[in-house]
Amino acid sequence: MSSIIKKETATVYVNSSFQATALLGYSKAMNHLRHQINRVATTDVSVFLLGESGTGKELVAAEIHTKSLRKNKLFLPINCGAISPQLIESELFGHEKGSFTGADRLHRGYFERSDGGTLFLDEITEMPVSLQAKFLRVLETGKFTRVGGVHELRSDVRIIAATNKNPSNAIAEGYFRLDFYHRLNTFPIQIAALRERGEDIELLARHFLNEFNHVHGTRKILSSKLMPELRQCLWPGNVRELRNFIQRACILADDVVDSPAPVSLTYPSSTDSRHLAIRVGITLAEVDRQFILATLSFCRGAKKRAADLLGISLKTLYNRLDDYGDREQFQVIDEAYALPRRHTAFIIGEKNV
Repeated sequence: MSSIIKKETATVYVNSSFQATALLGYSKAMNHLRHQINRVATTDVSVFLLGESGTGKELVAAEIHTKSLRKNKLFLPINCGAISPQLIESELFGHEKGSFTGADRLHRGYFERSDGGTLFLDEITEMPVSLQAKFLRVLETGKFTRVGGVHELRSDVRIIAATNKNPSNAIAEGYFRLDFYHRLNTFPIQIAALRERGEDIELLARHFLNEFNHVHGTRKILSSKLMPELRQCLWPGNVRELRNFIQRACILADDVVDSPAPVSLTYPSSTDSRHLAIRVGITLAEVDRQFILATLSFCRGAKKRAADLLGISLKTLYNRLDDYGDREQFQVIDEAYALPRRHTAFIIGEKNV
């Protein structure tokens, strides 16, 4: 099922089960999150969402929008890291007909189309630095000009931004402007990782199982021995990873869901983050996944640098990350759990580190 957020000539659909899941839980972290949302929703200030991938930042942004006075206007989510640097200015502010090769018609950008509504800018630190300066002025004045245009336009838009990176590191490394950060950071909200939410893990697992039972007309149950395993997992992919695991386990189960919990990223006791411990017996696909995520962590989320270290293109890295978030994952062969718990260590780092 989907709930509908009104758009000017079309419709934006938000999966209602995901939207509800964003705030499902009674841990201290989730109660604090709900309190912050209720406080800031009815205001017009900019909100900066901080949290790891898979914690539900877009769903929290949608929740803020639906509780705001702008709820009957457009909620428009944009992934700044998924738009080509050459096109992002045109996508945000629009362009005039004939302003560049291929501009065969006038294009209204995201900022203009979301007038009166909410613009959600995910992966905000991926926005080119040159564009951050221009966007800063737009945020301060509400005025902008289409690419190739001469007339200033005005748009009343609430901004909710998000990142899975440490903004201080992004500023120190020069790809996130300090003044832009301060303009966005009026009301910061830190979304807790799943591993910090304790008893919410079991609640979410049962919620996802009930969802899949309803969709497929089944009456499967979770094994009692599975719950302790789920609570011990690190869940680097957070709620998204848990949902995908329950879905895969549900597909494989007859009546009782008892698939082994996924093997999470683990680091040796050394403080050197260039080392990753991987248990012998898991598939090469899982090794590949863990190595990519560990390299991203080593690079503090800088995807371009991580892609360079891995020897792959940025597009390939994005495709891999999409796969880990949306496709069945954790394909761990059953025999792996019969093997001795030997580990192999890999070293992550640049040459001559």
